[in-house]
Amino acid sequence: MVNKYEMFSVKVVGVEQETPLIKRFTLVREDGLELPAFTGGSHIIVQMQEADGRQHSNAYSLMSDPAVTRHYQIGVRLEEKSKGGSAFMHQRVEVGSVLTISTPNNLFAIDPGGQRHVLIAGGIGITPFLAQLHELRASAADYELHYAFRSPEHGAFSADLMASSHAGRAHLYIDSEGKMLDIKALIAGLDDAAHLYVCGPRPLIDAVIETARQFGVADNRVHWEQFAAATSSGHGAFSVTLARSGCELWVEEGMSILQAIEKAKVASVECLCREGVCGTCETQILQGEAEHLDQYLSDDEKVAQKTMMICVSRARGASLVLDL
Repeated sequence: MVNKYEMFSVKVVGVEQETPLIKRFTLVREDGLELPAFTGGSHIIVQMQEADGRQHSNAYSLMSDPAVTRHYQIGVRLEEKSKGGSAFMHQRVEVGSVLTISTPNNLFAIDPGGQRHVLIAGGIGITPFLAQLHELRASAADYELHYAFRSPEHGAFSADLMASSHAGRAHLYIDSEGKMLDIKALIAGLDDAAHLYVCGPRPLIDAVIETARQFGVADNRVHWEQFAAATSSGHGAFSVTLARSGCELWVEEGMSILQAIEKAKVASVECLCREGVCGTCETQILQGEAEHLDQYLSDDEKVAQKTMMICVSRARGASLVLDL
């Protein structure tokens, strides 16, 4: 396992309440240097330190213009069942706060082979598209955005969007006003040159993926991102053997392999995100097969069953042997 990220300190220079649940944070390097370059769809890992020593690590999409590296902007939704990260950002972070972030990584890039790009956002899923819109316009690409949210007060960044140069290509769908996104009608009208991109709540992502398959849209033309592990199709506990020590652990239902290792204190494993997106806990599989629930490995890598992300992925069978 190799840390694929450089970590550095940033200062918060702006905090804006965009909706009752979403805040925009503007970040600059604490040392005053330019920030690393990034592309639309990139995310960073934000580390937050509690006074008692506890640390939270969350992945957030960069939503600012990739052509501007003086600052980064991220949008953070306060989650109802927060594990601590989003609550920390909303309740503890203010102008002047210092955070540790990673260099950007992109698992949701615009496909250069696409001749037309159809972006579908739900709620906080708008954030990666805001950076991509800058790229698409700069490259004179053919693109359109479809953004659905519950009510006007929950349409984060919609006012900025509709006041921007992208307004003519943006379509808003507001549930409370009876204007709903018709996914079937949208996908049924796609031509063979179009690529679909979706980010938002899991039901929206699943609906887009399933509808695209129903209409014969090739899987390689459908791109999605959600900073949460996929739902496991299996149930129950399983055993994990750490080959280097010979230690066998029992991983209960609802517990991750990483949590089981940390609870037993039998190995040291670095993991920045705990959401299956950063890749830092990638571990070699020696025996058994994984049920891959991450967004980091490619489809081919998941089929190969060589490695797995132990922060979210589980055993497909009764046991696994890992190179730890």
